[in-house]
Amino acid sequence: MGQRLQAAGLDFAPEADRTALIRRVTLDLTGLLPTPREVEEFVNDPAVGAYERLVDRLLASKAYGERWSRHWLDVVGYADSNGYAEADSVRPQAWRYRDYVIRAFNDDKPWNEFIQEQLAGDELAGVTHATTQEAVLDPQRRDDLTATAFLRMAPDGTGDTVDDPKLARNQVVAEQIKVATSSLLGLTVACAQCHDHRYDPITQADYYRLRAIFDPAYHWEAWRTPAQRLYSLYTAEERSKAAAIEERAKAIEADARAMGKKFLDEIFEVEVLKLPEADREPYRLARATVDKSRTPEQKALIKKYPSALALYSLNLYDQKKQNVVDAKMAEATQLRATKPAEGFLMALTEVKGQVPVSKLFNRGDHDQPKQVVQPGELGILSEIPGAIFQPVVLASGSSGRRLAYAKWLTSGQHPLVARVLVNRFWLNHMGRGIVNTPGDFGRQGELPTHPELLDWLADEFVQSGWKLKHLQRLILLSRTYRQSTVHLASLKQDPENRLYGRFKLQRMDAETLRDSVLAVTGALVQDSYGPPSDIGRDPAGRVVAGVDKGTIVTFKVESGGKADFRRSIYLQVRRTRPVTVLETFDAPVMVPNCEMRSQTTVAPQSLLLMNDTFVLENSRRLADRLAAEVPGDAAGQVQRAWHLLYGEAAPDAAVAEALAYLKEQTQALTQYHHDIQHAKDAPKPNPPQEALASLCQVLLSSNRFLYIE
Repeated sequence: MGQRLQAAGLDFAPEADRTALIRRVTLDLTGLLPTPREVEEFVNDPAVGAYERLVDRLLASKAYGERWSRHWLDVVGYADSNGYAEADSVRPQAWRYRDYVIRAFNDDKPWNEFIQEQLAGDELAGVTHATTQEAVLDPQRRDDLTATAFLRMAPDGTGDTVDDPKLARNQVVAEQIKVATSSLLGLTVACAQCHDHRYDPITQADYYRLRAIFDPAYHWEAWRTPAQRLYSLYTAEERSKAAAIEERAKAIEADARAMGKKFLDEIFEVEVLKLPEADREPYRLARATVDKSRTPEQKALIKKYPSALALYSLNLYDQKKQNVVDAKMAEATQLRATKPAEGFLMALTEVKGQVPVSKLFNRGDHDQPKQVVQPGELGILSEIPGAIFQPVVLASGSSGRRLAYAKWLTSGQHPLVARVLVNRFWLNHMGRGIVNTPGDFGRQGELPTHPELLDWLADEFVQSGWKLKHLQRLILLSRTYRQSTVHLASLKQDPENRLYGRFKLQRMDAETLRDSVLAVTGALVQDSYGPPSDIGRDPAGRVVAGVDKGTIVTFKVESGGKADFRRSIYLQVRRTRPVTVLETFDAPVMVPNCEMRSQTTVAPQSLLLMNDTFVLENSRRLADRLAAEVPGDAAGQVQRAWHLLYGEAAPDAAVAEALAYLKEQTQALTQYHHDIQHAKDAPKPNPPQEALASLCQVLLSSNRFLYIE
């Protein structure tokens, strides 16, 4: 890298100052700002190895997995909804895979194991569809099975109403193959679904050989919907307890129905006496006869005296007695609520003995099958010395195809997997990939700027046991990473920073921005794992955190309590309903996945920072925090804001400018409140605090906060 710079007449930029460095690496590894105390301790630490210790601490933090799992979840297309169909039905169990990924990052699970579990966790666990239920209660096997949701992340509307079920099934398989190949191979294999690839040496037969590896798990002609791929997490004890509770609840309901019938019979005995005496016994007989067995005469008699029937709607006769029956029914509902909560696992498995014959589809049309194909690697890769793909049917009855393929991919001999992975890691640290088209290493993609570095990183990754944290430590401690963003010669001669002669200035991504705003205001709730926090559309049409109480024609969101303030990784991901704050700052919509995020600078971002309630509310929270921590000292509050948001002391000129702004805003707000009529129950205006909140909004909207140096 240094040689390339020297050849261009350049050199590395100077090392970034410590304040910039701790802010950069903390946001990079945790997605959260460093606290003022953390900045102060690092900046003033004279001991050798201070930066190395900082990196180690961040890599060991819980927040690391919550930050870095987001990168992988982008690539696999993680979502809490099925997409494809207009219904975009919810995937209520997808979060278990998200939690598996977070734990894998925090535990530094070797990536060869990580990949094998995601591609073939069911085969590692030794199960098929029929035996999975027994395995989910074993922690290790459950982990393996949870990992297979990697192959269930593509849009899947087959459980919803779709126009063409066969097309929908095959689309799921096609989208999932796209996710798997773009994430692990860095190739646009999907282009060969209908014809030979136009640019890369991938034939249509290659595509269907690759698809044949996955066919036994999907089997589009014997399809299993998303609901049919869920496995209960009930233990035998919990199932027995739930069954006992259900039996008691049904008995209570039977008693309630008997009570209701008894009340109606009593009412009937009163009502029937109001009929002419000649009609009473025939009416009794008609009432006692099942409706479908009644004679025309009986039906006519009931129609003549409908109010006397008293077979239904007890509330029409006696509301108090209806209330007694309802209370009894409520006992059953309350009893059912005491059942152990039944969780489910979303997994991919095969059906024992059900291995379809895979065929090439003419022009990609499943209604035009042609020649039979055998499972296999892409032709150009299978010719590489050491290429091994020999599936063997497993003792469980699973085909063994995916496990054999996963082992070949992680053998260390595969020419793409390790390179594709380390390129993504480098991209997410440096803001630019060595191959800057991480999902396309083919002829249409960019060539690597530093092929020797890519090879070295890939080899180091494999030789170190596929350990990501080891590789990250090497990258983060490198001179390349620790450079300043300021290097005029590099900026002028190499504006795209292809030579890495400086650190690339980057804007916070969507989740980092939201989480950091919540953190500095003190509102962030750091509860980890579990079901996602709800989202809904508010009356203004924005999608926000909260409990959706809207209807087809109205939008309404109620507070979800502290769940609304969890980290963004825990917000529900709906394909058709992205959270407004995140979407505006380029969070991807998974169709089917995101190979590399874009980073735009567009007007809606500025408009959101000026007007969105998320920013306004958190500006007020930050102002309240400043007032509480530095009461009665405007200059001190400005300094505290600078430390919280920027990690450094505010220059004297900035303090003076901020104080002048506060004075001017306070005067304007005082006049504003004087000129308008406030409601009697409205809070008493506080112009100085409102002015401070306005200043906080300015600071939160500034490039100094939004960008990472």
